[in-house]
Formats: sequence, C-alpha cells, structure tokens
Amino acid sequence: MKNTFKKLLIGASMVVGASAIASAPAHAASLTGASIGGSNQNDYFVYDVVNGKTQTVDKNPANIQKVLGGSVASPTGNVELAASSETSGFNFNNNTTLTGQIGGKNITLSSLTASDWNSTVTGGLTFAQKWFNDALTANGFGSIVGSSNVLAQGIYNAALVKFNTTGGRQRFSDPNISYVNQDDSTGEIKIGLAGHLDATSLLFAGLSTQQQGLVNTFRTKTGPIQASEIVKVSYNGGPSQLLYSFSATESGLVAADDNRSHNGNYEVKFQGIVPPQAVPEPSVMLGVFGVASVFGVRRKLKKAQA
Repeated sequence: MKNTFKKLLIGASMVVGASAIASAPAHAASLTGASIGGSNQNDYFVYDVVNGKTQTVDKNPANIQKVLGGSVASPTGNVELAASSETSGFNFNNNTTLTGQIGGKNITLSSLTASDWNSTVTGGLTFAQKWFNDALTANGFGSIVGSSNVLAQGIYNAALVKFNTTGGRQRFSDPNISYVNQDDSTGEIKIGLAGHLDATSLLFAGLSTQQQGLVNTFRTKTGPIQASEIVKVSYNGGPSQLLYSFSATESGLVAADDNRSHNGNYEVKFQGIVPPQAVPEPSVMLGVFGVASVFGVRRKLKKAQA
C-alpha cells in the first residue's frame, strides 16, 4: 500500500511539473523605442483602430508604439511612412524611417526613394524591373515576362510603362507598418504591412479596360491580385534589404477614409539574431525542480528496496 501511495505521489508530482513547463507562454519580442526619422521625418501618418476601422490619430511616440503591437493573427493600426508619396510635388529623393530596437538590436524600416528603385540587383536588372517581374509572376502573369510572343511583349511593355509613368513606384514606396515582432527561440523577425487585399488597381493603374482585358487573357491564376508595399530594412548594422510579399491574409480592418485600404495584411520576414533567453517564470522553475526532485526520490526508493 505504501509503495502504491508513493507511486501516486510521484506520478502526480511529475504531471504538475510537466504541466508547468507545457503551460509556459511562448514569448515574442516586439519593437521598442520606436521613433521617426529620415530626410523627411514629418511625412508620416499614424493609424489607430476605432470600431473596426483604421483612422489617423495624433502623431506622438505613445500612439506610434501602441499601433505597432499587433501580429499576423490580429493586426492593429499602422504607421505609414512617406505618407505624401502619392501626392503631386512629392520629392522622391527623400525618405521617412521608423527606428527602434528588436531583441536588443537596432532596426530601421524605411520608405523607398527613386534611387532604391533604380539600384541594380542580381541578374543585372534594376530593382524596379525585378519587382515588377516578381509581381506579375506571383499573380499568374509569368508567361508575359521575357516572352518572345509579340502580343505578350506588347502587353508587358504597356503594363510596365503605365506603372512607371502613372506613379506606380510611388504607390508601393510608402509602407504601412503594422507590427515588428521577433521569435525569441529562432530569432526570426516578422514585419506586418497593411495593404490592399486586392491590389489590381494599384499594380495596373493607368491601363485601359481593353488593355486590362488583354492582360487577363494571359493569367493562369484565379483570385485577387495581391502585392504589398515595399519596406527597406536595415538590421544590426548589416546591409539594407528590400522586403515585399504577394500573399495577403484578411486583416479584419478597413480604412475609414476609403473603406478599402488596410484590409489585407502582408507579412515579410528575415532571419535575425536570437535574443538572450529570458529567465523562466518562477512557476516554470518550480515545475522543473519538482520533476528533478521526483526523479531523485525515485532513485533513493529503488536503492532502499534493493
């Protein structure tokens, strides 16, 4: 009977200890110390959520930090960098940045400038050419990219020219940052970009109805056309990288001013440095010690019975 009782105690202790470990919350670091800078540091908006709609609020540090507290599962408001990029007279040589720390490392997120679009990337293409080709391919129009077909070439050239001459670059240069999070275990950093769930009107702005119809005849994919704005990221003193996505999830939000913006959440990510591990919660440590002591007691019991 004594042995049975001891076994029950040991089993219960192990369950309690294991439960404490299993219930320990998974931690994810968020952006801290957020501030706005850049060569045009006043060119930004802060959007908070009111009754399910995003609307502009006062541009102050408290609001900036507040709206960046979301995640892919629950996006919040956002900070729009280079907010005047789609207005006449915009100086495309200036940028606006969001700077802070993530996992103890410095990170800067920036809007794009004309020089970013004109920079040369892998394969000898400019970033503008690569991004446009990527956007077409991801959305089912890959057959017109580099095609030898005369009609396909004409459609591609028309779409590219319209994109470049009707403000397409500017439209995708003002990222709306909704969150910046880091996985404490892997170090992966995720950035949420608020955008349009259907970006057709942004990617193909300037095309006539007839031209749009011709473009669609080459499409091999169904569903909305999706494309995020682009964010330029500098992390821990390393080289800058231009991040973007062509896959959105529904944010559950919509902009109050037009009832269609911010309804898509695009998440981009890159590998960061694994932050120093936080000290476990006291309850978790008790659970660990409990399990360890149980195994110690079991060893002693076995020796006594031998």
